[in-house]
Amino acid sequence: MTDQQPLNAEEILDVVDENDQVVGQAPRGETYARRMRTRCAFVLARDDRDRIFVHRRTPQKLVFPSHYDMFVGGVVGTGETYDQAALREAEEELGVQGLAPPEPLFKFLYETAEHTWWSAVYQVRCTLPVAPQESEIDWYAFLTEEELARRLDEWPWTPDGLAAYRELLAHREAGER
Repeated sequence: MTDQQPLNAEEILDVVDENDQVVGQAPRGETYARRMRTRCAFVLARDDRDRIFVHRRTPQKLVFPSHYDMFVGGVVGTGETYDQAALREAEEELGVQGLAPPEPLFKFLYETAEHTWWSAVYQVRCTLPVAPQESEIDWYAFLTEEELARRLDEWPWTPDGLAAYRELLAHREAGER
């Protein structure tokens, strides 16, 4: 499967400024190649036992191929809201329909030398049987927070997902004070 083209390189995305205001549109592949700022939704999905859905991305992903992630989600399409993208992406990647709208938690700007996107973080309870999208996910499991914590230093994680998870833990800790 490694000879396949990366997924969705021609999808048109909104390009945004440092204040998350739309300033143009460009193909996804171009936004990554030219480090143009876009939007992304991250959804932490928990099952009925409060375990977190963790998965490994397929090798065909345009960014962070074959990395693990504790969030489902993805880019916000042109003209789409963060809330719409969060629900769409969660249902697509988990392979479910009828999921409750994910609960918005916070936003942050993810920036590295290679990438930049505004990131909206959500959570959702998924009690439906999952059938993950094979074009996006090639392995998955539901892990307890303790199991996830043990693997943070062992597995290659998507840097943006890891940043979002650390932000989530910081928000949670700040709320408990």
